[in-house]
Amino acid sequence: MKFGWRGAVGILLSAGFLYFAFRGIAFAEVMAHVRRANLGLLLLSAVAATCIFPLRALRWRPILDPIAPDLPFSRLWSATAIGMMINNVVPARAGEFARAYALSRSTPAVPFPAAFASLAVDRLFDAVVVLLLMFGSMLDPAFPRGATFMDRPVASYATFFLLVTAAGIAVLYVVVLFPARVLRVYELVARRLAPRLEARGRDALVSLANGLSVLRSPRRFAAVFAWTVLHWLVNALAFWIAFRAVGVHTPFSAALFLQGLIAIGVSIPQAPGFFGVFETFGKYGLGIYGVPPDAAVTWAIGFHFLSYVPITVIGAWYFVRAGLSMHDLGGAERAATEETELPPSTSTPAA
Repeated sequence: MKFGWRGAVGILLSAGFLYFAFRGIAFAEVMAHVRRANLGLLLLSAVAATCIFPLRALRWRPILDPIAPDLPFSRLWSATAIGMMINNVVPARAGEFARAYALSRSTPAVPFPAAFASLAVDRLFDAVVVLLLMFGSMLDPAFPRGATFMDRPVASYATFFLLVTAAGIAVLYVVVLFPARVLRVYELVARRLAPRLEARGRDALVSLANGLSVLRSPRRFAAVFAWTVLHWLVNALAFWIAFRAVGVHTPFSAALFLQGLIAIGVSIPQAPGFFGVFETFGKYGLGIYGVPPDAAVTWAIGFHFLSYVPITVIGAWYFVRAGLSMHDLGGAERAATEETELPPSTSTPAA
């Protein structure tokens, strides 16, 4: 796949975040924390972190039901694993293209544009639920009052991203509920400004509306919402188990808060696998709860590595088994770029 300017910017930003993560850290203290860590709990946290990916695959089924009902879990799971693996090893979140392409290749009933558009719903539910859980954690009496992150009130970050998410929801619902009107407006604008792109854009809007059709059904909406809540609760549980493993004693609400903060952090361009951003936001996020930087970085490094390896290995196995190549994915990425764009991701390394 092509390494463009976004990949270069992401790697530079990740390098900068790594500097901030390790600045002022006493590595002798980090090694002391590592030696005292509970290996059994660390491995359990890795198991919990890996379990969220099958949950993500199960959530994808009701999203795709309007296009292809009752898809086999095996196809959804393999495509999800491939996508997460690619996100871990290739810059610019190419895993989203890989995930849609792998499913459309194994399941002809789901065309690539529809599979790719369905990921907008995937991202939308992630953003809503993770921010709601983050806000909920801030209502816990254990949350430090007047907490700041990088010299700004923590609430300002969460409020801003919640407003952005609400605006995104509104736009998507306009597309879902009034597709004909949206198409007419688009055609009028495109005809004046870029007539050569009119047909391509119209096809992209139709594909997007089809991918978002789950939002029309209260039953499917409830199913996707429930799977999303379970996904993020398990992810927070994995965080919390790893806290205990390295001697970080904070309430479970701290894990809900921290995963929201990290989700905000990983929405910016960065290197594959979220390295640098995860460690920096983990360090400062736990610092809000009074956790020393050495202990916070120990947690971030240990959990990040242990959650990174299993899904990367599993995804690589499915990738080889499916007979895919980076050349195939490069073509899928170019096609997806021509079709439509997805909103920023809210995935954490264990998401």
